[in-house]
Amino acid sequence: MDKTITYSLFAYLLINFGLTFVWPSYRVWKRTGVVPVTFSNRDTAHDFIGGIFKFLLGALLITGAVYAFAPTAIPYFIPIWYLEHPLVQLVGIIVLFIALAWIAVAQFQMSDSWRIGIDEKNQTALVTRGVFGISRNPIFLGMLTTLAGLLMVIPNMVTFAVLLTAWCIVQVQVRLEEEFLKKTHGAAYGEYRRSTRRWL
Repeated sequence: MDKTITYSLFAYLLINFGLTFVWPSYRVWKRTGVVPVTFSNRDTAHDFIGGIFKFLLGALLITGAVYAFAPTAIPYFIPIWYLEHPLVQLVGIIVLFIALAWIAVAQFQMSDSWRIGIDEKNQTALVTRGVFGISRNPIFLGMLTTLAGLLMVIPNMVTFAVLLTAWCIVQVQVRLEEEFLKKTHGAAYGEYRRSTRRWL
């Protein structure tokens, strides 16, 4: 694989993490004084999912670093050779940038209501405008789309396993959040749920 692509991909992963996690977290904390990361180390389904998310993020960063800086180790990631095609890779790169832009817009529109996980301590507004009028879970949708793009750019069993695992745990997390929002926002959330699809 071209070195320019692998270096750029690793840089993309770092930039993606900064734009979709570090910056929004800092922005919300600076504006509200609330730390938006709600996952902790409690023995709950919610925090167990948070631990898996951290593991998947680490796996992606390691994979990106290996492809960029230690290509001799790539065979250990079991490349999916029949997906290794320039056209598939190009589509994957386009998908990555579309997904990043989509997530950035969703986080901007969510503003101070943005959280990582379920915030049971601080009341947040129900956001239904913008991309949230298209999908009830645009950020999760963008995350899964990002992982699909990564699989197309560097197809191997690690990126495939990360996508599959993320899809499964996101399904659980979304339903936990839906129950929480139903209790918190009542009829308003019920109406939003009826008028807007979970995904698209």
